[in-house]
Amino acid sequence: MSMAYDIPEVPEVLDRRDGPYGEVVLRRHGGLLQIIANGCFLMDTSDGRSERRLVDAALAALDASGGRPAPHVLIGGLGVGFSLAHAAAQPRWGRITVVEREPAVIDWHRAGPLSELSRQALADPRTEVVAADLTDFVNETSDTFDALCLDIDNGPGWTVTEGNEALYAASGLASCARVLRPGGVLAVWSARPSPEFEETLRNAGFQQVRTEEIPVARGVPDAVHLGVRPG
Repeated sequence: MSMAYDIPEVPEVLDRRDGPYGEVVLRRHGGLLQIIANGCFLMDTSDGRSERRLVDAALAALDASGGRPAPHVLIGGLGVGFSLAHAAAQPRWGRITVVEREPAVIDWHRAGPLSELSRQALADPRTEVVAADLTDFVNETSDTFDALCLDIDNGPGWTVTEGNEALYAASGLASCARVLRPGGVLAVWSARPSPEFEETLRNAGFQQVRTEEIPVARGVPDAVHLGVRPG
């Protein structure tokens, strides 16, 4: 469904903070809320289809491999809240753990303009928000998960934040596999399909590797890369 907004030429800055990884800005541009990191556009509230598909694709892959009751999902990156809200709207999920490294983003959801999208999801007793860098979290946590739904950057071949490249490399994928239960699913959002990342997933030992493409209004489609941990 297309949506039209009377968008002014100059966005309105709602909040600007110096976070642990640089400047983050929340702004309103017409009817949209936008998150900007170090001057680079990250995401807005214009659509959300591919973020919701990230969650749906992971659940479908779990079902295809036999399913399991109340699977525990890790959502990497809170963003504007599309993935969290969609997961919390589905009773099939058990625990929902969200890892977000920017305190400002968490604040904007808990008591700011983004709460309109995530209020019910954050109040859900299944939801836990962890303030941490995702790469550090998967390296250090003793918890395990049935699905990892990761959306922390523009994708494997187009990272905005220095250091995120490691998550898409062999070492990062090994950490993801470590926290996945046998038969668990890794789903990775990308702003464009990446055949190279598919090959990296296979080389890291993931099975049933595939990519789902989500058409966008202009340009190349968004993508969800999927792989299953053997077991």
